[in-house]
Amino acid sequence: MTIAITGATGQLGQLVVTHLKARVPAQQLVALVRSPAKAASLGIAAREADYSRPDSLASALAGVDTLLLISSSELGQRTAQHRNVIEAAKAAGVQRIVYTSLLHADTSPLSLAPEHLETESALKASGIPHTVLRNGWYTENYTGSIPGALAGGAFIGSAGEGKISSAARADFAEAAAVVLTSEGHDGKTYELAGDTAYTLSDLAAEISRQTGKAIPYKNLPPAGYAAALAGFGLPGALAEAIASWDVGASQGALFDDGGQLSRLIGRPTTPLSAVVAAALR
Repeated sequence: MTIAITGATGQLGQLVVTHLKARVPAQQLVALVRSPAKAASLGIAAREADYSRPDSLASALAGVDTLLLISSSELGQRTAQHRNVIEAAKAAGVQRIVYTSLLHADTSPLSLAPEHLETESALKASGIPHTVLRNGWYTENYTGSIPGALAGGAFIGSAGEGKISSAARADFAEAAAVVLTSEGHDGKTYELAGDTAYTLSDLAAEISRQTGKAIPYKNLPPAGYAAALAGFGLPGALAEAIASWDVGASQGALFDDGGQLSRLIGRPTTPLSAVVAAALR
């Protein structure tokens, strides 16, 4: 069986490859990437594949049995790009697709949700057996802001007291590897989230505990948070999107207590304290 991984040099993709190599021979794995030369460190075969170039996808998917379609990072272009991959997979005779979607994509207020739902619909229409991994937030999405919080003396956001059931990126990667290498997942949609929810106030308290510095959480109006992010150098549209996702978190968009992720990987999800500690190293 040949398993191909799109976006294999991305942060999630690299972790998926690592987990897959612990489960199947490396010779069964293929990285589908824009620049194969950059995939050399993965230790598996690499083929050029660009979501936006259907001509590159046909040859890249030749002989592939199972495909992990990691969602594109190009917001606003995802639906078309994912359809390109799905159509090419069908033409190439791919037997199964596993797709990384968004937690509660069918009810989520996040602006990310529509493109994921459209991709899920395209998968259904394709007739290819598939599994949908509705990934919750990566804890690293927040811990990446720790250096700025330490420099500024506060952790800022617009999530209020919304509960966030995030998990480490490696937890989601392991779940993908499990689904790709085991049976019984076709036709299933998994809502994947961390075991223990926290608020950004809880996160700030954990940062304070581990650093010995008083780092409070400062909740900002969305416009103020977006302005702060733009001041740190983020493009305006992205800053506004991130602020809106925090507002979604305040409305429960990032909360889930179903425990499906820990059941898939056969262990508890990585605790917040461990991800904070890793970010501080």
